[in-house]
Amino acid sequence: MQREKRDQVNYYVGIDVGTMSVRAAVVDQFGTVVAHADQPIQIWEPQPDHYEQSSDDIWAACCTVTKKVVQGVDVAWIQGLGFDATCSLVVLDKQFQPLAVNYEGECKRNIIMWMDHRAASQVDRINGTQHNVLSYVGGVMSVEMQPPKLLWMKENLRESCWEKAGYFFDLPDFLSWKATGVTASLYAPDKEAGRGRKVHLLIQIEEFFRSLCPLVCKWTYSPEKGWDDSFWKAIDLEEMVADKYEKIGNQVLSPGASVGNGLMPEAAKDLGLAEGTAVAASLIDAHAGGLGVIGADVKGHNLPCENQPITSRLAVICGTSSCHMGLSDAPIFVPGVWGPYYSAMVPGFWLNEGGQSATGKLIDQVVRGHVAFPELQAKASASAQNIYTYLNSHLDLIKKSLPVGFLTVDLHVWPDFHGNRSPLADLTLKGMVVGLTLSQGLDELALIYLATIQAIALGTRHILETMQSAGHHITTLFLCGGLSKNPLFVQMHADITGKPIVLSKEVESVLVGAAILGACASGDFASVQEAMERMGKIGKIVQPNHGDKRFYDKKYEVFLKLVEHQREYKTIMQGV
Repeated sequence: MQREKRDQVNYYVGIDVGTMSVRAAVVDQFGTVVAHADQPIQIWEPQPDHYEQSSDDIWAACCTVTKKVVQGVDVAWIQGLGFDATCSLVVLDKQFQPLAVNYEGECKRNIIMWMDHRAASQVDRINGTQHNVLSYVGGVMSVEMQPPKLLWMKENLRESCWEKAGYFFDLPDFLSWKATGVTASLYAPDKEAGRGRKVHLLIQIEEFFRSLCPLVCKWTYSPEKGWDDSFWKAIDLEEMVADKYEKIGNQVLSPGASVGNGLMPEAAKDLGLAEGTAVAASLIDAHAGGLGVIGADVKGHNLPCENQPITSRLAVICGTSSCHMGLSDAPIFVPGVWGPYYSAMVPGFWLNEGGQSATGKLIDQVVRGHVAFPELQAKASASAQNIYTYLNSHLDLIKKSLPVGFLTVDLHVWPDFHGNRSPLADLTLKGMVVGLTLSQGLDELALIYLATIQAIALGTRHILETMQSAGHHITTLFLCGGLSKNPLFVQMHADITGKPIVLSKEVESVLVGAAILGACASGDFASVQEAMERMGKIGKIVQPNHGDKRFYDKKYEVFLKLVEHQREYKTIMQGV
């Protein structure tokens, strides 16, 4: 009987390292989250625009949450493990120990976070080369990518960090390496010898492996051509060429490919899993979210993407920041939108990635920084609601007879408080609010909260229209991530873009995406596409209120005027 039950259901563990926390889940072969847990992780901000983390702290959190989620499951049934993480930069010395990325020499802080903007001058110089690899990142490299951060370390921490560094990892790759060991040996599961745990060696490679996803998206690696020596020489990082890219990766695996001999003994003990459990080549967190939602079967839901290719869908992953993932059969070059990246998320498809920096963080800052926040906290607590549920209810109370979105007819926000990632690709842009009054009560807090959510949705529309103009044909949005749990956030995106929105049955879609990687590594599915279809499930569908279209078209006109005015006043103030 036990053997029959095991044959019926297999399980996989997904581990997601976000900006603020580490999460883990046990997911079954049908895409159902059986158990999940999370734990906060530390962030240091030693000076403005410098954000750092600790790889030791993050790995310890991975172990803690994984042990929690597997408590109710026989680990013999867990067939695979997948990681995703933010595209932060991990630095180790030649003995694989953490190396300080700060002036203080604090080695524990060995990660430059994705949202760190210390390398602003370096990225300006990189973009000034106008090298042809930049055409694959929307024409302009972002300060959030890795080459400018490497150049910053070389120019600012040459003796203490740059010359001592042995390895530079994207955080997703660091986690897979930590779980499996140091070499990029590629093995095939022997299905008859323990469901992927006992393995047959296919090929032994001495270099350190990297996942195709972060290398293509954040480091300028080309799946067809590999590294471009001329780029690294042009940006004064010729050491990478001289070292044959040993420090950043010269052996590349596709996401979901099985890494090494699975979990090594020490990592297995730390995580509470069985030694040899299949471990997948990893993904960036947003790409894992895309994997978890974009391939779901939509038959019978009367959606415009039904019976259409997957290229008619846009996955929007909404957390601390927002990412907009669109697929195409052929490369589409979209100004200000990252990509096209080949096979970076779904094998065989080109990916364009739009984005908005610090969206979730912005909503949190706007709400918590308002003078009426203590009143909001008290009233939300008294009604046993979280602050955002209470704000949504309060907006319903004050809207009167009009749709709730119309409350902001005289209040407008430009949301780029941390620069514009897409489609303007302008790090220097700042946030704007137009329409403030002297009132500072709870009503005003609710209105600025609503206007901020609308601004984020208007930014999504800006990205979507830019992608459409370049050649994408998108009919349906698939949302996941923490902000997708907020019904006001979802409805505003539907109303402002005019597109129906699909929400996953499992709200933890990023964790499902990570688990899909583990499922592929185990060999239980023939392809990533098959795993996406089997494990991605539709939950709720939110339709746009087409009667509100004229109002949001006008809001969008104002939205675009805001950035025009900001650029005008910047021109006026130049040279002062």
